[in-house]
Amino acid sequence: MTEGVPEQARQPLAEPAADGGAADGGRRTSRPTAATGGDRSAGSAAGGGRRSAAATRAAILRAARDRFAADGYDRATIRAIAADARIDPSMVMRYYGSKENLFATAAEFDLRLPDFSGVPVDRLGTELVSYFFTRWEGDATLPALLRTASTNPGAAERVRAIFTTQLSVAVGRVVADPAEAPRRAGLVASQLLGVALTRYVLRLPPMVDISPADLIAWLSPTIHRYLTDPDPTPR
Repeated sequence: MTEGVPEQARQPLAEPAADGGAADGGRRTSRPTAATGGDRSAGSAAGGGRRSAAATRAAILRAARDRFAADGYDRATIRAIAADARIDPSMVMRYYGSKENLFATAAEFDLRLPDFSGVPVDRLGTELVSYFFTRWEGDATLPALLRTASTNPGAAERVRAIFTTQLSVAVGRVVADPAEAPRRAGLVASQLLGVALTRYVLRLPPMVDISPADLIAWLSPTIHRYLTDPDPTPR
């Protein structure tokens, strides 16, 4: 584990917000009751209780997140997600409409980037890269999202949104000129995502074999330059 990496980098990504939890009972296939807002798609632990709409959505999202992480977008199926959530597949389609919509919803990840503004300038590159690669190595969901984004437009848009909004904000707090934050964040993302693509998706042997510590040592100077060097383009 890399020293100096913020504690939250070692935490799994937060699931999309939803109320309620999954029921423990067996699979049921009856339709939801409009008057009560409940689903009879899964029984309670006592056998046969209703699960609320909010609890059903939460169960679907948890199952989808795990299944997409394990199988990727293409191999994951609505039927498998429904089985994991202990509901009928028609309920997945009722709530989310399509597998792509379900993935886009389940992939609303929070990188939980810390505020790097208190980090010494000469440590910025190392701290940022350490944070990201501790996150990549410790949670399968980000590699799954990247793997899916290479073939699915909806997932690609989700990756763009994550890095455009969350990373740009973090970079804007540490660069000398906040107006340059979007460009500098884009350059940082190009390096981080490029290494992640070759290590976790394409699985190029040299990139798979290199240790996280060595990756951080190689990549940090480049990220540091993107964050701190003067703009080299003519004015």
